[in-house]
Amino acid sequence: MDEKSTLKRLGDGLRTRRSAMGFSQESFADSIGMHRAYYSSIERGGRNVTLMTLLRISSGLNTAVHSLLREADI
Repeated sequence: MDEKSTLKRLGDGLRTRRSAMGFSQESFADSIGMHRAYYSSIERGGRNVTLMTLLRISSGLNTAVHSLLREADI
């Protein structure tokens, strides 16, 4: 499994869910206590996020981590 494509698929899934909830990157990042630039890099697939970061994001998206991973085919 290619790391870059995996991170990109995860980021794309996060972007889709965040947008569907009506959040901008900035407002979503603020709501979960994260800097917008850091969150943006996650959505672009530029960061290999920790489990704790993924839990924080999934909580903000009102979903389980395993759902995010399954949607990204990870």
